[in-house]
Amino acid sequence: MSSWSWYLTRSTGIVAAVLSVVALMWGLFFSSRNTGTRLKPNWWLALHNWLGGLTLTFIGLHMLTAFLDSESGLALKDLVVPNGDAGWAIGWGVVSFWMFVVVVLPSVARVRRRLPRKAWHLVHLLAVPATVLGLVHAFQAGSDSAQSYFTRGLALLVGVSVYPLSIRLIGLAEACRRTAAA
Repeated sequence: MSSWSWYLTRSTGIVAAVLSVVALMWGLFFSSRNTGTRLKPNWWLALHNWLGGLTLTFIGLHMLTAFLDSESGLALKDLVVPNGDAGWAIGWGVVSFWMFVVVVLPSVARVRRRLPRKAWHLVHLLAVPATVLGLVHAFQAGSDSAQSYFTRGLALLVGVSVYPLSIRLIGLAEACRRTAAA
């Protein structure tokens, strides 16, 4: 792999992974109403949508740079269809990409207003497994995955994701308990 294309593919993938975790955290904080009162909810939602769109953009750039790199050996079908030719290390990234498309595009394209709230919410929950699969892809296919700084960075991303996820799940459990008691 030529050094510029390797660095470009690697860096866009790392930025996409970090952005996916940040967008997920932002959405979980927002949905659990754990954002404080200084900024209006519209600001939090707009930033969450922007982070999601930026994540999808960097995933697309990551895929494009991997495709354009002649030494990566990836064909177009390897980037859009998970298959055995490229292996599951790449396949997890493809599945994650399509999950992000399903999550982000309805919000960006203003389709959300036309969907029933429960349907939109169920679709939006795909962001959690999409982020997990993206991190699995990074670990399995990443050229630095054997390096300690890379595994520590992934562990840090997973660790910071657990906090807002646990806040959201605790809030949902409390809401269910209140509903059952009423």
